[in-house]
Amino acid sequence: MTDAATLARRIAQGRGDEPADLVIRGAMLFDLVTGALVESDIALCGDTIVGTYGRYEGQATFDAAGLIAVPGFIDTHLHVESSLVTPLEFERCVLPHGVTTAICDPHEIANVLGVAGIAYFLACAEAMRMDLRVQLSSCVPATHLETAGARLEAGDLTPFIDHPKVIGLAEFMNFPGVLNCDTGCLAKLEAFSHKHIDGHAPLVRGMDLNGYLAAGIRTDHETTTADEAREKLAKGMAILIREGSVSKDLHALIPLITRDASPFLAFCTDDRNPLDIGEEGHLDYMIRTAIAHGADILATYRVATLSAARNFGLFDRGFIAPGKRADIVLIDDLAACGVRQVFAGGKLVEDALFADRSAVAQVGLGSVKSRRLQLEDFEVAARKGETPVIGVVPGRIITERLAMRLPEQGGKALPDLEQDAVRVAVIERHGINGGIATGFVHGFGMKHGAIASSVGHDSHNLCVVGVDEASMAAAANRLVEIGGGFAVADGGKVLAELALPIAGLMSDQPFETVRHGLEDLRAAAKALGVVLAEPFLQVAFLTLPVIPHLKITDKGLVDVDTFDFV
Repeated sequence: MTDAATLARRIAQGRGDEPADLVIRGAMLFDLVTGALVESDIALCGDTIVGTYGRYEGQATFDAAGLIAVPGFIDTHLHVESSLVTPLEFERCVLPHGVTTAICDPHEIANVLGVAGIAYFLACAEAMRMDLRVQLSSCVPATHLETAGARLEAGDLTPFIDHPKVIGLAEFMNFPGVLNCDTGCLAKLEAFSHKHIDGHAPLVRGMDLNGYLAAGIRTDHETTTADEAREKLAKGMAILIREGSVSKDLHALIPLITRDASPFLAFCTDDRNPLDIGEEGHLDYMIRTAIAHGADILATYRVATLSAARNFGLFDRGFIAPGKRADIVLIDDLAACGVRQVFAGGKLVEDALFADRSAVAQVGLGSVKSRRLQLEDFEVAARKGETPVIGVVPGRIITERLAMRLPEQGGKALPDLEQDAVRVAVIERHGINGGIATGFVHGFGMKHGAIASSVGHDSHNLCVVGVDEASMAAAANRLVEIGGGFAVADGGKVLAELALPIAGLMSDQPFETVRHGLEDLRAAAKALGVVLAEPFLQVAFLTLPVIPHLKITDKGLVDVDTFDFV
């Protein structure tokens, strides 16, 4: 709520009766209604725009001559944990790319720590300079097919429902539970029926889609083809076009980005790490890529700003106009989207902006509780005939269900490098039951050694992909020692690692340090023969039993299409 004195100051500065707190002068304002570029002063009073299309005097002036002013970009669905840094480091990483609002689901840390993880994110959001909004995690655990570190029911979430940083309920990935009217699912949907509810509906079509939407679910970021998207749009579902470090759906969905469809679209990254952000960018990368491949410029910027805001009920932003939040990005060219300066809540984004943020205590230290692993833990029992093999599809988190005849010895199935079939193992790491499941995966191109991760969507158990048991054990045991993260091993020795001690998901170091650590890990993985551009997050998605078709959890191989074990 805004007090009367603040409103009076805004009105006086907007009318020009008093000097504005700050005037951005000389920029060409991008009109999101017509697509015109108009030279205009932009007057700010505190964190609010109070004047455009006029000449203003200000207590301070920022020279933006030669630049174009567009609204701050809005990432409508992401997991900060997948950036591998804390929320406070995340904003240092993405604010310079023009992302002034991000809508996150702390689903990953909630699966490890439960309510404490959500509380940590809300505390971080209150200390941040960008506006981080939180969707309350709807599926902890995501399914009954895995072992998570926590369980959240409707009653665990409702105490947070009126928090000023909370929008509503996060991605409802248990779509079988919704369609089958599971009592726990219905309780959460009922509790948030007056709030925004995010969807998660990969390949859900036809009458099933109708039933899913009838539950009050409004958005979907798991759409991977234009045909699927058009059906969902026709049924009133907003499509969040995703381009992350693994899930790359932008190119397939660029044909949707038209002026007519733009009100029903938004951009999101879902899971994007600091290395990709540093090398390519964030939403700025999505904008210039879409335009380069034929998307309408005005429609693209609407999708990144105004449409994103309106689809999530954030009516105070997404447009450079009086009364709107002063989130402004100054770029050098609309097509190239080269970000030169950013204002977040009326403040210039520079190093000094982050100097006085309140500290937030770390959580989840020591959350990796697996026992020390032995070589025999990674053996795979031979099957008669063909063995089911997870088929990785580069650039997608959807996996194929393959079948291969594998060599065996002593009743144990062995890797077959000619078929690119190597071992995969998932180890329960929350200290609950110590379960281990093993199988085979195709698509990594690995010739020797192993890579391991404590980031394993959604329950975040340890996942190891490797050729030999000694390297797999070395990589997994090193993660237990350092409290989680990524590791590469060969010949039973660790070659590279990155510690993620905060819930086994996030580093306690600056994002620049994490970026360089990822470079070393990628190089080490490539030396093993790995051909995937982002192998570590690809490992993380092998354990996601809500994305078709074949996955593996600590309980076994999962046929996602039947939502049951193989």
